[in-house]
Amino acid sequence: MAWRPRLVALDVDGTIVDHDNQLSPAVKDAILALREQGIPVVIATGRAVPGVYDVLDKLGFREGLGVASNGSVVFEVDPFEVVHTTTFDAREAVRRVLERVPEALVAVEEVGVGYRVNRAFPHGEISGDIILDEVERMVSQPVTRVVVRAPDHDRDKFSSLVEDLGLEGTNYYIGYTAWLDLAPEGVSKASGLDVVCHRMGLTAADVLAVGDGNNDLEMLQWAGRGVAMGQAPDELKAAADDVTGAVEEDGLAAELRRWLD
Repeated sequence: MAWRPRLVALDVDGTIVDHDNQLSPAVKDAILALREQGIPVVIATGRAVPGVYDVLDKLGFREGLGVASNGSVVFEVDPFEVVHTTTFDAREAVRRVLERVPEALVAVEEVGVGYRVNRAFPHGEISGDIILDEVERMVSQPVTRVVVRAPDHDRDKFSSLVEDLGLEGTNYYIGYTAWLDLAPEGVSKASGLDVVCHRMGLTAADVLAVGDGNNDLEMLQWAGRGVAMGQAPDELKAAADDVTGAVEEDGLAAELRRWLD
């Protein structure tokens, strides 16, 4: 019997929406058509919870489960209810980064609300309620996620700096810019989706997952079918089962249409 997804897990930025947070009609139509045929769609993103609702509102539905903060948070969409979180002690990792990049911007997630930040982030980079605070207080208790941003740093040099720090006890991802995501060790979009599958009576083999970033690697390797977007880094493409078009080419729509009756 030919394989067919029983659940579709989708990254947001660079997959569902472009880098200006715009959703194309072709992608929206393909997602809604899958849902109409009874295949659930779950958002699996590095965004915090408010960012998940932003894309769901663009798509025009609010139901099911969502995976936010690179798998640290799993929640019921409507009404909002956190069903699973994983936290970690971020103090040592943040201290090490700030020793090398003292001018860095730091954001700590407030689950379901937004972020506490030491200084303002560039416009549009984080969403939800933003509260100014001191770094020491922000990381004094276990947290689900920390973002460290160095807007004036070269991405590759920043990446090398972070890799040299030996951030033990955390899972971390470097973004397309000088952006560092710190998460609990062992946590990824794949681990968050495991929670979703358990609640739905499914397994990883039932899942089609699509993404474009370093934080999608575990998810694409875990899923029954993992598909990388056309603009994804070479490492992600190599780990994927297939590669679709870039976000500017509506690559997600092309992949999803394969599974429509």
